[in-house]
Amino acid sequence: MTKKDLHKQFGLVGKNIDYSFSRRYFSEKFLRENITNHQYVNYDLKSVEEFKHVLKNTPIPNGLNVTIPYKKEIIPFLDKLSEEAETIGAVNTIVWDPSGKTVGHNTDHVGFTKALLEQVHSAPTKALVLGTGGASKAIQYALDKIHCKYLMVSRNPQKNQLSYDDLNSDILNSVELIINTTPLGTFPNISDAPPIPYNLLHSKHFLFDLIYNPEETQFLKEGKSRGCKTTNGYKMLVYQAEKSWELWNRDS
Repeated sequence: MTKKDLHKQFGLVGKNIDYSFSRRYFSEKFLRENITNHQYVNYDLKSVEEFKHVLKNTPIPNGLNVTIPYKKEIIPFLDKLSEEAETIGAVNTIVWDPSGKTVGHNTDHVGFTKALLEQVHSAPTKALVLGTGGASKAIQYALDKIHCKYLMVSRNPQKNQLSYDDLNSDILNSVELIINTTPLGTFPNISDAPPIPYNLLHSKHFLFDLIYNPEETQFLKEGKSRGCKTTNGYKMLVYQAEKSWELWNRDS
């Protein structure tokens, strides 16, 4: 019996995840690559406490993804964290190691870095990161790894963070990359956008939106109309998913 013939179950832990990019992506991947007897399901949990039930189910999943709002809340339920996940403070992938222990990983930073670098001739040197939530932490980690300095922008700025009202031409002209890590503009609220001074954008700016639905957010439309290079979060999702798949199959 080959590895492809063994029944394996994977899944996504989250809340209100009927839309689930991950389930659709992996189900299509299994069909496309003729990976038989593999299944990907949603674990739609009303609270993170219900994760205990997932762990007690038999058979135990062979690997899990984690999405909002549980990327941070899931950590106390895991046995170990990878170095990246511990530094970022968020988990989006769970692996069972050979001893049966749960290990939390973060592949978001991998997906972001690959999606970003394939679109630029050279790594950016300074960025503006919109939002300070869980998704933002992975982006900060990725920017640190490629030695790109960044400024943080928040509706409720803490120490060493900017408010949206602080943004001016000097700040905008000092950055090449502007990343939206907030949910503003996600379907169905497609008219929303981070409140940056769009009139100060120009062709030297690259706008990266982590949102993938809609395909072009209002944030990206505003940038494109002013000559900015733009990209959405779809490729990042694909690359982080493939990294999850690699981790799940690393020891098999």
